[in-house]
Amino acid sequence: MMAPVRVGVVGAGAIAQVAHLPALARSRAAELVALCDNDGPKASALGERFGVHDVYTDIEDLLESAELDAVVLTTPNHLHEPHALSALASGVHVLCERPLALSSRGVERILAAASRTGCKVAVANNHRFRSDVQAVHTFLRGGELGKLHGIAAGHHEQRQTREGWRYRRAEAGGGAFTDLGLPLLDLALWLAEYPEPVRVSAHMERGKGAAAVDESMVAFIECASGMTITIDVSWSYVGLEARWWFDALATRGSARMAPLHVVKELNGTPTDVTPRGAATRDSAFVQSYRAELAHFAAMVHGETAYEAPTDQLVLHRLAEAVYRSADEQKEVRL
Repeated sequence: MMAPVRVGVVGAGAIAQVAHLPALARSRAAELVALCDNDGPKASALGERFGVHDVYTDIEDLLESAELDAVVLTTPNHLHEPHALSALASGVHVLCERPLALSSRGVERILAAASRTGCKVAVANNHRFRSDVQAVHTFLRGGELGKLHGIAAGHHEQRQTREGWRYRRAEAGGGAFTDLGLPLLDLALWLAEYPEPVRVSAHMERGKGAAAVDESMVAFIECASGMTITIDVSWSYVGLEARWWFDALATRGSARMAPLHVVKELNGTPTDVTPRGAATRDSAFVQSYRAELAHFAAMVHGETAYEAPTDQLVLHRLAEAVYRSADEQKEVRL
């Protein structure tokens, strides 16, 4: 049995605390050996909680001093690119929270650095690893639902007073669409096997102030095949609870998440063919991050084939077209 991948986590914010650190604590394939955050007391407290002795406040010190195979980057969006480039230059593999960079040019620079150093880069698109998504993936890849012709997805978060780096354009890159829409768009493109987009129309509502980010966005994407993707996201939803949905529409069936519901046309009759798998104690969120980490560790060890995340170039170029359409208030042809 191979030794666990030695991992350092850079950034000790919410996503590290609720997802990455617990996943690492339960993993047999990876071992948490170092923590880094510019908030020293917070990093030290988390280090004590997770039994990590090597704690740093600067990524360069971490990369120089810690014996690492890989880093998990959970820092603010604008730091993803420089931190990934630093890690790659040190010969360390990278699992980076989305987005990989603030722009498609930034993604290009990271891909080039990974190729140059021979290191592996992965993006934490955890939705791909959800058990319900994997089930839908199997139906679509097997052609059981016919030809996929539409995806409609959305994520609405309740209105609240928001502050911090996520709400400053220079640090976040964007608002609701970057935070909530990008993961849905990535999932749609991945399940649809990356169809060629030809035109984009988008409308957004932006917060007050020159540096404000989008509070809501509706984006419509048409592909050369005729397939369409609609993404509807909001940080200003007035409702009793948050909403998340993902519908895949095909010629002989459909799939909906969440909860998972799959319908297939059999002898001309819509029939419920939803898999009834064994229940798990983990939520889809927790399960997806654990599966993602196991996949990353297997890639580092060479047990699973590595593919450079060039698909993130497609994703980011399309996201840039979405924002351009919303900014200019007109359709963008690609």
